[in-house]
Amino acid sequence: MTGRAEIHHQHRDVTGGWLRPSVFGAMDGLVSNFALIAGVAGGTPDAKVVLLAGGAGLAAGAFSMAGGEYVSVASQRELALAEIAVERRELQRNPEDEQAELAQALVDKGVLPETAAEVAAQISRDPERALEVHSQNELGVDPHSLPSPRVAAVSSFLAFATGALLPLVPYLFGATSLVLSAVVSCVSLFAAGALVSTVTARSWWFSGLRQLLVGALAAALTFALGNLIGASGL
Repeated sequence: MTGRAEIHHQHRDVTGGWLRPSVFGAMDGLVSNFALIAGVAGGTPDAKVVLLAGGAGLAAGAFSMAGGEYVSVASQRELALAEIAVERRELQRNPEDEQAELAQALVDKGVLPETAAEVAAQISRDPERALEVHSQNELGVDPHSLPSPRVAAVSSFLAFATGALLPLVPYLFGATSLVLSAVVSCVSLFAAGALVSTVTARSWWFSGLRQLLVGALAAALTFALGNLIGASGL
Protein backbone atom coordinates (compact mmCIF):
# COMPACT_ATOMS: atom_id res chain seq x y z
CA MET A 1 0.00 0.00 0.00
CA THR A 2 1.34 3.42 -0.96
CA GLY A 3 -1.38 5.45 0.74
CA ARG A 4 -2.45 6.92 -2.59
CA ALA A 5 -5.57 5.72 -4.38
CA GLU A 6 -4.96 4.37 -7.85
CA ILE A 7 -6.92 6.10 -10.60
CA HIS A 8 -8.54 3.60 -12.95
CA HIS A 9 -10.07 6.05 -15.41
CA GLN A 10 -9.36 9.41 -17.01
CA HIS A 11 -11.57 12.29 -18.03
CA ARG A 12 -11.20 14.45 -21.10
CA ASP A 13 -10.32 18.12 -20.63
CA VAL A 14 -13.60 20.04 -20.36
CA THR A 15 -12.17 23.36 -19.13
CA GLY A 16 -9.47 24.15 -21.68
CA GLY A 17 -9.70 27.15 -23.99
CA TRP A 18 -9.31 25.33 -27.31
CA LEU A 19 -12.28 22.98 -27.75
CA ARG A 20 -15.20 25.41 -27.84
CA PRO A 21 -13.61 27.96 -30.21
CA SER A 22 -12.28 25.19 -32.46
CA VAL A 23 -15.63 23.42 -32.79
CA PHE A 24 -17.64 26.60 -33.03
CA GLY A 25 -15.15 28.19 -35.43
CA ALA A 26 -15.11 25.25 -37.83
CA MET A 27 -18.90 24.92 -37.84
CA ASP A 28 -19.42 28.65 -38.22
CA GLY A 29 -16.85 28.91 -41.00
CA LEU A 30 -18.39 26.05 -42.96
CA VAL A 31 -22.01 27.12 -42.52
CA SER A 32 -21.53 30.86 -42.98
CA ASN A 33 -19.28 30.64 -46.03
CA PHE A 34 -21.39 27.93 -47.64
CA ALA A 35 -24.44 30.14 -47.15
CA LEU A 36 -22.57 33.19 -48.42
CA ILE A 37 -21.35 31.39 -51.54
CA ALA A 38 -24.83 29.99 -52.13
CA GLY A 39 -26.36 33.45 -51.80
CA VAL A 40 -23.93 35.03 -54.26
CA ALA A 41 -24.26 32.07 -56.66
CA GLY A 42 -28.02 32.47 -56.50
CA GLY A 43 -27.68 36.08 -57.63
CA THR A 44 -25.00 35.75 -60.32
CA PRO A 45 -23.60 32.93 -62.49
CA ASP A 46 -20.13 34.53 -62.52
CA ALA A 47 -17.83 32.06 -60.76
CA LYS A 48 -15.16 34.73 -60.24
CA VAL A 49 -17.58 36.86 -58.27
CA VAL A 50 -18.57 33.85 -56.16
CA LEU A 51 -14.90 33.01 -55.54
CA LEU A 52 -14.12 36.60 -54.55
CA ALA A 53 -17.07 36.73 -52.18
CA GLY A 54 -16.12 33.41 -50.62
CA GLY A 55 -12.51 34.46 -50.16
CA ALA A 56 -13.54 37.73 -48.57
CA GLY A 57 -15.97 35.88 -46.30
CA LEU A 58 -13.22 33.50 -45.21
CA ALA A 59 -10.76 36.29 -44.36
CA ALA A 60 -13.27 38.57 -42.67
CA GLY A 61 -14.88 35.77 -40.69
CA ALA A 62 -11.59 34.26 -39.51
CA PHE A 63 -10.23 37.58 -38.26
CA SER A 64 -13.55 38.48 -36.68
CA MET A 65 -13.82 35.13 -34.89
CA ALA A 66 -10.23 35.31 -33.64
CA GLY A 67 -10.63 38.87 -32.38
CA GLY A 68 -13.93 38.13 -30.73
CA GLU A 69 -12.64 35.01 -29.00
CA TYR A 70 -9.50 36.79 -27.80
CA VAL A 71 -11.43 39.67 -26.24
CA SER A 72 -14.09 37.36 -24.79
CA VAL A 73 -11.68 34.89 -23.19
CA ALA A 74 -9.32 37.67 -22.04
CA SER A 75 -12.21 39.45 -20.31
CA GLN A 76 -13.34 36.18 -18.71
CA ARG A 77 -9.80 35.48 -17.53
CA GLU A 78 -9.34 39.01 -16.15
CA LEU A 79 -12.61 38.76 -14.23
CA ALA A 80 -11.54 35.40 -12.76
CA LEU A 81 -8.13 36.78 -11.78
CA ALA A 82 -9.73 39.80 -10.11
CA GLU A 83 -12.02 37.57 -8.04
CA ILE A 84 -9.13 35.23 -7.19
CA ALA A 85 -7.20 38.28 -5.95
CA VAL A 86 -10.15 39.16 -3.71
CA GLU A 87 -10.12 35.62 -2.32
CA ARG A 88 -6.34 35.80 -1.75
CA ARG A 89 -6.74 39.02 0.26
CA GLU A 90 -9.49 37.48 2.36
CA LEU A 91 -7.31 34.47 3.12
CA GLN A 92 -4.54 36.81 4.28
CA ARG A 93 -6.77 39.13 6.32
CA ASN A 94 -9.24 36.66 7.80
CA PRO A 95 -7.63 33.21 7.74
CA GLU A 96 -9.74 31.83 10.58
CA ASP A 97 -13.01 32.94 9.03
CA GLU A 98 -11.99 31.50 5.68
CA GLN A 99 -11.00 28.21 7.31
CA ALA A 100 -14.38 28.05 9.04
CA GLU A 101 -16.08 28.84 5.74
CA LEU A 102 -14.23 25.99 4.05
CA ALA A 103 -15.14 23.59 6.85
CA GLN A 104 -18.81 24.56 6.49
CA ALA A 105 -18.62 24.02 2.73
CA LEU A 106 -17.33 20.50 3.36
CA VAL A 107 -20.11 19.87 5.87
CA ASP A 108 -22.64 21.01 3.26
CA LYS A 109 -21.21 18.37 0.94
CA GLY A 110 -21.82 15.63 3.50
CA VAL A 111 -18.56 15.52 5.47
CA LEU A 112 -18.84 15.08 9.24
CA PRO A 113 -18.21 18.37 11.12
CA GLU A 114 -15.17 17.03 13.00
CA THR A 115 -13.63 15.64 9.83
CA ALA A 116 -14.46 18.81 7.89
CA ALA A 117 -12.74 20.96 10.51
CA GLU A 118 -9.60 18.80 10.39
CA VAL A 119 -9.49 18.76 6.58
CA ALA A 120 -10.01 22.54 6.40
CA ALA A 121 -7.20 23.04 8.91
CA GLN A 122 -4.83 20.85 6.89
CA ILE A 123 -5.66 22.62 3.62
CA SER A 124 -5.30 26.06 5.22
CA ARG A 125 -1.71 25.34 6.23
CA ASP A 126 -0.67 25.83 2.60
CA PRO A 127 -1.80 29.30 1.39
CA GLU A 128 -1.63 28.39 -2.30
CA ARG A 129 -3.54 25.15 -1.82
CA ALA A 130 -6.10 27.01 0.28
CA LEU A 131 -6.50 29.62 -2.47
CA GLU A 132 -6.98 26.88 -5.06
CA VAL A 133 -9.63 25.08 -3.02
CA HIS A 134 -11.51 28.26 -2.08
CA SER A 135 -11.45 29.44 -5.72
CA GLN A 136 -12.84 26.14 -6.92
CA ASN A 137 -15.53 26.05 -4.25
CA GLU A 138 -16.65 29.67 -4.46
CA LEU A 139 -15.83 30.71 -8.03
CA GLY A 140 -15.79 27.40 -9.88
CA VAL A 141 -12.33 28.07 -11.35
CA ASP A 142 -8.84 26.69 -10.91
CA PRO A 143 -6.28 29.54 -10.60
CA HIS A 144 -3.72 27.39 -12.40
CA SER A 145 -5.94 26.30 -15.30
CA LEU A 146 -7.57 29.45 -16.61
CA PRO A 147 -8.31 29.51 -20.37
CA SER A 148 -5.76 31.22 -22.60
CA PRO A 149 -6.95 34.08 -24.87
CA ARG A 150 -4.17 33.33 -27.37
CA VAL A 151 -5.07 29.65 -27.59
CA ALA A 152 -8.73 30.54 -28.06
CA ALA A 153 -7.95 33.14 -30.75
CA VAL A 154 -5.56 30.95 -32.75
CA SER A 155 -7.83 27.91 -32.47
CA SER A 156 -10.81 29.95 -33.61
CA PHE A 157 -8.94 31.53 -36.53
CA LEU A 158 -7.58 28.25 -37.88
CA ALA A 159 -10.83 26.38 -37.36
CA PHE A 160 -12.97 29.04 -39.04
CA ALA A 161 -10.56 29.36 -41.97
CA THR A 162 -10.53 25.58 -42.46
CA GLY A 163 -14.30 25.33 -42.37
CA ALA A 164 -14.78 28.34 -44.65
CA LEU A 165 -12.26 27.01 -47.18
CA LEU A 166 -14.15 23.79 -47.88
CA PRO A 167 -17.04 25.35 -49.90
CA LEU A 168 -14.45 27.30 -51.90
CA VAL A 169 -12.34 24.32 -52.94
CA PRO A 170 -14.39 23.40 -56.06
CA TYR A 171 -14.24 27.01 -57.30
CA LEU A 172 -10.49 27.12 -56.70
CA PHE A 173 -10.19 24.11 -59.02
CA GLY A 174 -12.31 25.63 -61.77
CA ALA A 175 -15.91 24.83 -60.87
CA THR A 176 -18.41 27.17 -62.52
CA SER A 177 -21.59 26.24 -60.65
CA LEU A 178 -22.72 25.74 -57.09
CA VAL A 179 -23.34 22.00 -57.46
CA LEU A 180 -19.87 20.72 -56.56
CA SER A 181 -19.51 23.25 -53.76
CA ALA A 182 -22.86 22.16 -52.33
CA VAL A 183 -21.84 18.48 -52.44
CA VAL A 184 -18.50 19.16 -50.73
CA SER A 185 -20.18 21.38 -48.15
CA CYS A 186 -22.94 18.91 -47.32
CA VAL A 187 -20.51 16.02 -46.94
CA SER A 188 -18.28 18.24 -44.77
CA LEU A 189 -21.22 19.34 -42.64
CA PHE A 190 -22.20 15.76 -41.91
CA ALA A 191 -18.59 14.74 -41.25
CA ALA A 192 -18.01 17.71 -38.94
CA GLY A 193 -21.15 16.96 -36.98
CA ALA A 194 -20.21 13.29 -36.70
CA LEU A 195 -16.72 14.28 -35.53
CA VAL A 196 -18.16 16.44 -32.77
CA SER A 197 -20.01 13.38 -31.44
CA THR A 198 -16.65 11.95 -30.33
CA VAL A 199 -16.51 14.56 -27.54
CA THR A 200 -20.21 14.48 -26.68
CA ALA A 201 -22.77 11.89 -25.69
CA ARG A 202 -24.68 12.08 -29.00
CA SER A 203 -24.50 9.36 -31.67
CA TRP A 204 -22.46 10.17 -34.76
CA TRP A 205 -25.40 9.94 -37.14
CA PHE A 206 -27.61 12.22 -35.03
CA SER A 207 -24.89 14.83 -34.64
CA GLY A 208 -23.99 14.61 -38.32
CA LEU A 209 -27.57 14.89 -39.57
CA ARG A 210 -28.31 17.79 -37.23
CA GLN A 211 -25.33 19.77 -38.52
CA LEU A 212 -26.17 18.89 -42.12
CA LEU A 213 -29.77 20.08 -41.77
CA VAL A 214 -28.77 23.34 -40.09
CA GLY A 215 -26.12 24.17 -42.70
CA ALA A 216 -28.19 23.08 -45.70
CA LEU A 217 -31.19 25.10 -44.53
CA ALA A 218 -29.07 28.23 -44.05
CA ALA A 219 -27.55 27.82 -47.53
CA ALA A 220 -30.92 27.13 -49.18
CA LEU A 221 -32.54 30.20 -47.66
CA THR A 222 -29.57 32.39 -48.60
CA PHE A 223 -29.54 30.99 -52.14
CA ALA A 224 -33.25 31.81 -52.47
CA LEU A 225 -32.64 35.34 -51.23
CA GLY A 226 -29.72 35.82 -53.63
CA ASN A 227 -31.77 34.45 -56.50
CA LEU A 228 -34.62 36.80 -55.66
CA ILE A 229 -32.33 39.83 -55.55
CA GLY A 230 -30.56 38.78 -58.74
CA ALA A 231 -33.84 38.26 -60.58
CA SER A 232 -35.10 41.66 -59.51
CA GLY A 233 -32.04 43.34 -61.01
CA LEU A 234 -31.08 45.16 -57.81
